[in-house]
Amino acid sequence: MGNQNLDNLATGRGNMETQNQLPQSQEPGKGTTFLRTCFNGINTLAGVGILSTPYALSQGGWLSLILLFLIATLCWYTGLLLRRCMDEDPAIKTYPDIGGRAFGYKGRALVSIFMCLELYLIAVEFLILEGDNLNKLFPNMSFRVGGMKIGGKQGFVLLTALVILPTTWLRSLGMLAYVSAGGVLASVVLLGCVLWAGAVDGVGFHEGDLLWNWGGLPTAISLFTICYCGHAVFPIMCNSMKDRSQFSKVLLVCFITSTVIYGSMAVLGYLIYGENLNSQVTLNLPIRKISAKIAIYTALVNPLTKYAVIITPIAKAIEDTLRLGNNRSLSILVRTLIMISTLIVALTIPFFGYIMAFIGSSFSVAVSVLFPCLCYLRINKAARRFGLELVVIVGILTSGFFVAVVGTYTSLRQIINHL
Repeated sequence: MGNQNLDNLATGRGNMETQNQLPQSQEPGKGTTFLRTCFNGINTLAGVGILSTPYALSQGGWLSLILLFLIATLCWYTGLLLRRCMDEDPAIKTYPDIGGRAFGYKGRALVSIFMCLELYLIAVEFLILEGDNLNKLFPNMSFRVGGMKIGGKQGFVLLTALVILPTTWLRSLGMLAYVSAGGVLASVVLLGCVLWAGAVDGVGFHEGDLLWNWGGLPTAISLFTICYCGHAVFPIMCNSMKDRSQFSKVLLVCFITSTVIYGSMAVLGYLIYGENLNSQVTLNLPIRKISAKIAIYTALVNPLTKYAVIITPIAKAIEDTLRLGNNRSLSILVRTLIMISTLIVALTIPFFGYIMAFIGSSFSVAVSVLFPCLCYLRINKAARRFGLELVVIVGILTSGFFVAVVGTYTSLRQIINHL
């Protein structure tokens, strides 16, 4: 019996239970609208990456901006491949279902592990980001909890976890769309604040003269890749829609909007601060200026609106494995335990930029680039015939494997050097 439960945890078996993930998508006339799904998608894609794209551009140079648009295009295409995989079998509800349909037990287990680890580490990054920016706003502050003194950054991370926790208890993506709308607005406001700092507050646009830097490319590519790591959430969003046939249009809207936001922030940040950029552009802003304060406060809002969407697939996988169904109390317990564990990791390894690069080169490349191509080729026999589509997919796989190996090695070396 114990082995059976262990198998269920690894494979996410029990498709009957997965039908309870998003009840609104199972009844005619119910589900998430096109606009709300767009908000969820943009909020998922335009995440903490918006703060690190200027740093990524400073690492790779101006020409590396081309890589941002190339990666966006590739990830949009692989998102479409996931949609086509779902079309092949109506029973597919989640990303692990796609892996299981393509490669059976091992495929489902592998996709589940990579997907959950990627989203889990991104959730950790949200907490680190909050701690860094709050500590910049309120330096040298400490907290006392039960007679124990906690340093400013660690205390802020703990406080953030407590504030975010109630949002994780929402199970409906329709409800989360309202939270996501706030996240999209926060990204736009953040972009406006950085522009204001350069154009109005006297910081100026006088930096950023590096055209190309081979040594910084692995970091730049890894950080650009993590900007488009929403693939683990895409199947759930698609399944939650009233009209699933509209999901391809949702992907197009989400990727175009996110790329405009990312590209604009990268250019503005690099023009203003050049090679002196920190891993988060908000840490470069002059704290005495009102635009900087607004930017930091806005950056603090972003994780509050995105954390719940990011951990939803992890919570769903655990709930389905444990056959919790619609048990509200146990669902809240699962999501609370996820929050506690991410809090512990964030306090233990607080290296924002290096962890971002590691996630992008290892898990994001696998989940957003490699797995969609491999699963699509396995499920769709027609795609294996020699032609333009096969050549494109093989090219994506080859470049993806190269980026994963080089980027993972580089980021791990940086993390180890700073431990």
